[in-house]
Amino acid sequence: MPRRKQARRTTVRDIRTILRLTHEQGLSVREVSERLKISKTTVSTYVLRAREAGLKWPLPLIHDNDAALERLLFGRAGRPPRDQREPDFALVARELKRKGVTLTLLWQEYRTAHLDGYGYTWFCERYAAFERRANASFRHRHRAGAVMQTDYAGHTVPVIDPITGVICAAQIFVAVLGASNLTFAFASSSQKLPDWIDGQVRALTFFGGVTRAIVCDNLKAGVVKALWFEPTLNATFAAMAEHYDTTILPTRSRKPRDKGKVEGAVLIVERWILARLRNRTFFSLAQLNAAIAELVEDLNNRPMRHVGKSRRELFEEIERAALAPLPATPFEYAEWKSAKVHPDYHVEVDKTFYSVPHRLIGRTVEVRLTHRVVEIFHDHQRIASHVRRSQRSGHVTVNAHMPKAHQRYANTTPANLIGRAARIGPNAAILVERMMRDRPHPEQGYRSAMGILSLAPRYGPQRLDAACERALSINAITYSSVNAILKSGLDRAPPTPEPARPTPAHANIRGNTYYQ
Repeated sequence: MPRRKQARRTTVRDIRTILRLTHEQGLSVREVSERLKISKTTVSTYVLRAREAGLKWPLPLIHDNDAALERLLFGRAGRPPRDQREPDFALVARELKRKGVTLTLLWQEYRTAHLDGYGYTWFCERYAAFERRANASFRHRHRAGAVMQTDYAGHTVPVIDPITGVICAAQIFVAVLGASNLTFAFASSSQKLPDWIDGQVRALTFFGGVTRAIVCDNLKAGVVKALWFEPTLNATFAAMAEHYDTTILPTRSRKPRDKGKVEGAVLIVERWILARLRNRTFFSLAQLNAAIAELVEDLNNRPMRHVGKSRRELFEEIERAALAPLPATPFEYAEWKSAKVHPDYHVEVDKTFYSVPHRLIGRTVEVRLTHRVVEIFHDHQRIASHVRRSQRSGHVTVNAHMPKAHQRYANTTPANLIGRAARIGPNAAILVERMMRDRPHPEQGYRSAMGILSLAPRYGPQRLDAACERALSINAITYSSVNAILKSGLDRAPPTPEPARPTPAHANIRGNTYYQ
C-alpha cells in the first residue's frame, strides 16, 4: 500500500496568494487549489474568513504585516494571546502529583478564574509542550557490544501440570542488545535467583557473546541494595558477572527510562509473542519455550519498519564482532551462604551437616552450594569440599577434620576392632569378636573390646593372647577377667585339666556292664 504524502503546512504568504489569485485573476477555488497544491477546503476557508473580516484586494497597507493579518483572520479561533491568562503550568505539574487530581479538574479551576481563557484541548496541548521542555529525554545511542538489557515481562503464561492439574504462572524473561535490538525471551517457573541467573546465562548463550555491561532491573533476588552509585549485588550474581568478565549495572527504582531498550522489547514480546500464544494450552515449560523460541526467531528475522533491516541482519552486520567471546564453560549456578561452625565442627547446609577442620569451631565461614558440591571457605581460602547429599539429613564427616581422639573413636567398627585384635593373636580376635556378638548391639561391646586392646602395650601381645585363651577356656568374656588374669600371672601358668567326672546313673543309660 503506497504511503500517503504528508500535507504541506499553509503559511500567511499562501493566504495572500490565495486572495490575490481569487480577486485579482478571478480564478475559481478548484483552480487555486491545483496551482498551489492546497486542498479546496482550505482555499475556500481562507476566502470565507477574509470575506467575514471585511478584507478586499488589494489589502490595505496596515495589513502588510503577517502577524497583523493572522490576528485579523484567526482572532476568533478561541486561542487567546499569551498574556496574564497563561496558566502556571509549573503549579499544574505539582498539583497533578497529588492524589485524585486530574488535568480536567485543573482546567475547570483555571476556566473558573479566567472565563475567556484557553479551551480544554488547547490547555492540554500547552501543558504537554511544557512537560516536554521541563522533562527533556536523553536519547542514548548504544555502541555495538556495549550493553545487554534484561527484565521480566509483566504478562505471564499459564502452564498446567498434566498430573495434578495445578496451574503455574510462567514468568517471561526478556533480554535485548542495545545496538541491534536482537531480542531473546525465555519462560521460567519463577523470578527467584536460580531462574534469574539461568535467564542471564541463556541470553548470553543465545547471543553468542558477552557485552561489556548488563543493565538489569533492581530485582531483589539479584540486587541486595539498589543504590545508584554503589549497588550491592547478590554474591551469586556477582560471581556470574566475574565468570563472564562483564559489569552489572542495576537501574534506579521506578526509573524505566534507565532501561528503555528492554522496556520496548518487553512491549514487543507481549504483543508479538505472548498475544499469539493466548489461545494455546501448555502442559510444561519445555513446550512453552519451544513455542516462544519459534516466535522469537520470527521476530528477529522480520524487517524493522524504520530501519529497513531485520534485527538479525543488523546484529550480524554491526554487533556480533563487537561481542566478547563466551568462556569455555557456562556459569554453574551456586548459592553463597554464611554459616557458623558448630561445637561438633560441622556446619548446617540445607538440613544436612558437613564437617570443617575442628580448629574453626565457633568461626563464621562462607558456603558455596551447587547442585553437586558443597564448598566451604574461610578468609577466602577453601577449607573443605564435600559431595552434596541428596537426602536432607545426617552428617558428612571427613576424618582429617576431627581431633585425634575423635579420629580414633570414629574408626571404631566391629571389623576394625577384630582386625586390630587379630594382630595381637588369634585368641584375642576370638575374644573381641565374642564380646560384640554376645550383646544385643555390637556397639555395647566397643568399650570392652577397646579395653582389651589397651592391655597390649602394658603386657605385650603374647601374654595378652595367652590371657584371652585362658579367659575363653573358663568362659570369662569380660575385660575385668582378662585384666585379672594378667595381674595374677595366670596367663603364664599351664592350664590344669579338669578331673573326669563319672557318668551319672540313669535308666536310659546302659553302662559298661551291659556289654559284658
